[in-house]
Amino acid sequence: MVEDSPKVVVVVPTYNERENLPILARLLEDLKLDNLHLLVVDDNSPDGTGAIADGLAAERPGNVSVLHRTEKDGLGRAYIAGMTKALENGADIVVQMDADLSHPASVVPVMVDTLATRSDAAVVLGSRYVPGGSTASEWPWHRKALSAWANFYVNTLLRLKVKDATAGFKAWRAETLRAIDLPSIHSNGYSFQVEMNYRVVRRGLRIVEVPIRFEERAEGVSKMSMSVQIESALAPWKLLFGRSGK
Repeated sequence: MVEDSPKVVVVVPTYNERENLPILARLLEDLKLDNLHLLVVDDNSPDGTGAIADGLAAERPGNVSVLHRTEKDGLGRAYIAGMTKALENGADIVVQMDADLSHPASVVPVMVDTLATRSDAAVVLGSRYVPGGSTASEWPWHRKALSAWANFYVNTLLRLKVKDATAGFKAWRAETLRAIDLPSIHSNGYSFQVEMNYRVVRRGLRIVEVPIRFEERAEGVSKMSMSVQIESALAPWKLLFGRSGK
């Protein structure tokens, strides 16, 4: 381990991801990135994902850890719990990514290097909609259209000036997470991503986008329910007229 390497903690919330989690852990390990740690935040998965995570932690002490939560209360709550734990444990950079293999682990070093070489970058976002980025070829046209509309909608209201405002694959400087007052984030579900971006922009900080290819999940079931979609649609208005974007 290189002494000067920043401590990078990859926070991965899980709920019924027993097939995907070991694959993701191996992909991250194969990166051979100095001082890289995996923190699994499991919401009491009925399929035994928590036990799988504990097994990975036992095999890789010091590199994999697990935060067990007693109930499933949303993606945003899981990320906040994991990010808070990562900061408490001395993380210099916190990477958020999904467990379903839709986010390419191979881009993590690019994101970390971008933070290291660009002093103006407060957070680096893995983007589907900058040159070189793309969405899964399996996506039907209506899903691609919904994603494009969601980004247009959010940017029109909140003026974030990013191409992929709803993306969930990001690398954060620790000081950025502290600056946006992480414990006071109100949003849950996918609107959590929008509120985080909004707080960054409101503080005059810069979001830098790097291209990724977003893949469809190979195993398990998507967590995108109708209630989550409705919450996401209302989130920008709440940020504009409420106190969530403080």
